[in-house]
Amino acid sequence: MYADTTDSYDRWIARWLTLCALVIFGMILLGGVTRLTDSGLSMVEWNPIMGVIPPLSESDWQVAFDKYKQYPEFQKINFDMDLEGFKVIFLYEYLHRVLGRLIGLLYFLPLVFFWAKGMVKHSLRGHLALLLVLGGCQGLMGWYMVKSGLVDRPDVSQYRLTAHLGLALLVYGYMVWLILRLVKPRRLMPRMPLRWPLALVLLVYVMALSGGFVAGTDAGYAYPTWPLMGSSFFPPTLYEQGWLSAFEQVTTIHFNHRMLAYGVVITLVAVALVSYLRSPDSAVKLAAILMGAAVFFQASLGVATVLSQVAIPVAAFHQGGAVILLTMTLLFAHARITERSRI
Repeated sequence: MYADTTDSYDRWIARWLTLCALVIFGMILLGGVTRLTDSGLSMVEWNPIMGVIPPLSESDWQVAFDKYKQYPEFQKINFDMDLEGFKVIFLYEYLHRVLGRLIGLLYFLPLVFFWAKGMVKHSLRGHLALLLVLGGCQGLMGWYMVKSGLVDRPDVSQYRLTAHLGLALLVYGYMVWLILRLVKPRRLMPRMPLRWPLALVLLVYVMALSGGFVAGTDAGYAYPTWPLMGSSFFPPTLYEQGWLSAFEQVTTIHFNHRMLAYGVVITLVAVALVSYLRSPDSAVKLAAILMGAAVFFQASLGVATVLSQVAIPVAAFHQGGAVILLTMTLLFAHARITERSRI
């Protein structure tokens, strides 16, 4: 009876976390569009409470626009922007921030309810508390990122943008992993812990972080050709600034992202193929197919993004594809680990 009750509670928590993960997925997509439309610096103040109220009249809009005019992005780049143009970029950033606050409520209020009702088992409490802390840190990181663009250089730091993206993916991935553990828990411990599937997750995560540097430096615009970069596979200015080129030089950042992508495609396709052919577990076979399809889909979107010269819809789908690939890799890793636990 007690086990049945615990399983029922776990299912409710899994449903709640699934809803949160889906909304976070939407948040990551919206964040990508906000970056692609250069909307992130349109709101020059961070008001966690009053910031949920948008401008409601033309005079309110003018006040917000006048504040924006005081900062370098308007003075150096958007000096010819009118009020109507400002409204467009403002709304992207506004929706991004409001959705972040809604995610906070969507996570915090049910967490308090489940906790108060005794529905959260002890082994899960630390994980859920850590997710709450990480979510709060993500909000602070978002403003820390925006602040980097409200100075002489009218663009956010690629380091802070990548940290903001990386933390979002960490929260999302952690949540997905908890959902998988709740939906399909390991009843038996493996004789020998199987850790290599988690290395695949780390590989995908690192590739996504490299995409953050591409976005943060606008490196995707530099070489709208594939498979060559310009007229050669190895562009001539690679690593001309030493190791810092990997984080600050457009050519090297773009090149590294391509090389990481090739490595991820080869590795995941090979692992998926071997696992499908050798594993007797139908869950592993299905996860292998989904992971292989996701990495092929994501690679195709990457090429399309380059050839389209970073067209906003294509680039947004590419960012969404990274999240889907991370999800499928987590699903595969969990399937392999639970398969091993039954041996």
